[in-house]
Amino acid sequence: MPGPSLLNHFIVTLSLLSSATSFSPSSVQRRSTKLFIKLNERAHLDKKLEDLMDNDWREFRARLVAIEQAEATEQTEKGKEAEDGDEKLAKQAHLSDMFADALSSFFSSKDAKRKDLLDGEDVGNYIPDKLMTQDPFVSRAELPIFMKPKAKIDKHRWAHAIPHVEPGCVLVASEHLGGVFHQTVVLIVDHSESQGTIGMVINRPLEGDLKSVASRVPTNLDLSLKLAFCGSQATYGGPVGVEDFSILHGYGEVEGARKLATGIFVGGSEQLMNQVRMGKLEQSSVLFVKGHASWTGGQLNRELSKKVWYPASVSRDLILRYAGAPTTEEDNLGDLWSDILTCMGGDYAKIPTTHAGKGDRRMMP
Repeated sequence: MPGPSLLNHFIVTLSLLSSATSFSPSSVQRRSTKLFIKLNERAHLDKKLEDLMDNDWREFRARLVAIEQAEATEQTEKGKEAEDGDEKLAKQAHLSDMFADALSSFFSSKDAKRKDLLDGEDVGNYIPDKLMTQDPFVSRAELPIFMKPKAKIDKHRWAHAIPHVEPGCVLVASEHLGGVFHQTVVLIVDHSESQGTIGMVINRPLEGDLKSVASRVPTNLDLSLKLAFCGSQATYGGPVGVEDFSILHGYGEVEGARKLATGIFVGGSEQLMNQVRMGKLEQSSVLFVKGHASWTGGQLNRELSKKVWYPASVSRDLILRYAGAPTTEEDNLGDLWSDILTCMGGDYAKIPTTHAGKGDRRMMP
């Protein structure tokens, strides 16, 4: 028979083993939940820091496009002025008069000008109108940084055409396209010229909230998601996989989410559900997309060659309009298609004026 010390050791060992086995499943689950919560908060913080750092390459490209457009407009205006013969002759005559006046007054005013320069009031104080700094130590190489931009963009609402398709861009339906894609805006989720393209319509909000939409038609939406996001907006996303829902948001790159562009994410519904339950995410800050659009390899390129779509890079707030993005008085809240074309400018801006449609909210299949 074992002695007292050995028996006590055996009892202590059993108690430790029993306590370990009793808490291990739930403890692991709790630790896993806490880890995901921290990761979710970190993803949201990373997104906020990215916003503060103004680190959006698409926005930088939009500024370059705006500057190019401004320079092109300026060159066009200069070309028109050069073609005006009378104005050109008048300028030449004016320059001749100035040159003659300068020659006649050169010798008489030479001493006076020298005296003015020696006074020091007009020496080294020229600041170009386009320069945004008066720092005397700015080098020649640094001068372009301080030049006033020729054009600015509205960070909230900007859009411009692009020559190719890329994830995070949108396809704006041609004014001549009919059917279910009439005057739609399709957000590109994935694109490969050989493998094909996947996108989702983002401007066809369905009547009612997610709970009512998911109750009217057959869906594969999980019941827990339906309850957690019962008040969220839902939209028709396309004719493929109409029983499935995707989730579009700007919260952050949480577990299961995919970043399409700065501040634009798809997926991660499970982790977003946890954030909603903890009161850290509003239901109105996500958009549930019912179905999607799909193209086989080469199909979209053929449609682009026939001007079926206008590929465009668009501001985050325009893309997330139905996912809780802020709006202003300038926004055409009932017609995202028209709004984006207007922001694109040029001939694109003329399209909505001649092809006014029914707006975003309309009966969809």
